[in-house]
Amino acid sequence: MKKMSDKLINRGILRMLDELDAKSFQEASVLVTGGAGFIGSWLCDVLVKAGANVTCLDNFSTGLKENIKHLLNEKGFRLIKQDIESLDNTVGKFDFILHLASRASPEDHQQHPIETLRGNSLGSFKVIEQALKSNATILFTSTSEIYGDAQVVPTPESYWGNVNPTGPRSGYDEGKRFAEALFTAYHKEHGLDTRILRVFNSYGPRLRADGIYGRAISRFILQALQNHPITIYGDGTQSRCFCYITDTVLAILKALANKEAEGEVLNIGNTGEIKILQLAETIRKLTGSKSKIVFQPLPPEDPRRRCPDINKAKRLLNWQPKVPLEEGLNKTIQWFKLKLKNKTEV
Repeated sequence: MKKMSDKLINRGILRMLDELDAKSFQEASVLVTGGAGFIGSWLCDVLVKAGANVTCLDNFSTGLKENIKHLLNEKGFRLIKQDIESLDNTVGKFDFILHLASRASPEDHQQHPIETLRGNSLGSFKVIEQALKSNATILFTSTSEIYGDAQVVPTPESYWGNVNPTGPRSGYDEGKRFAEALFTAYHKEHGLDTRILRVFNSYGPRLRADGIYGRAISRFILQALQNHPITIYGDGTQSRCFCYITDTVLAILKALANKEAEGEVLNIGNTGEIKILQLAETIRKLTGSKSKIVFQPLPPEDPRRRCPDINKAKRLLNWQPKVPLEEGLNKTIQWFKLKLKNKTEV
């Protein structure tokens, strides 16, 4: 079963390599912080396949060893188990740095707000220092969360946000907003080659579904496959846009390699808005599940709508999402089925 699961991911990696100018990363030295996480592990996979020398830094607070253990014996891969705040010069010199290290699940970062803030503030200082010493190009994965409960939808990069700085989501939201300001300041004052990507909801194989790490799609799929009640927070009329992992990772690597993206802020996400209740019903249909849909109280300050304006990414990166929602959901469902049969942590 594991080989079938690997094949599903490998097909996605190969499709991305077909669309990338892989020569940009051949023999390049790349640091990926949070490299054992959902998006980070896919980036490590693609970069190793592209011929880069990849250093993955992760403290495994939310990342999984399972995501990168197949790379441990690869010549171009190195794993460092370490907090981002402890990063120092001993890790080496890099051509590119991808800074993803952060708790991202809402339930998780709300339980660990100080650690989340420290990672995006002190941790960001550390990777910036490393980038300056290495003269590296550095990309920061920010988030759609910096827009808060947006009053402009679809939301462009020019929107300043509607965020409560002391609310339950502030540890993540304000940590990311501070990091954006920090990267921008170093770009202006020191000429650091930066890119900031505001990544909207992404999904696909390796998205955790367990406990507080579960997101809507992974949680719904796991519940549906096990015929457990599918839990919706609120009445399900709130909406989100979901981008399949290969589209997200391709955008990140295109932005990293594109010289015109220096100093830019870009939204990365799908524009197909869907209500959460409709999402749950779609997953129930695709899995053939008999699960009932149950409703629980909506968490405080949960945004009602979230949808990106991606015209800037289309123009600058020649990128837009290609995987339709049902196709991406079917691939994700297939992966979860294989993991459940193999009794592997999800």
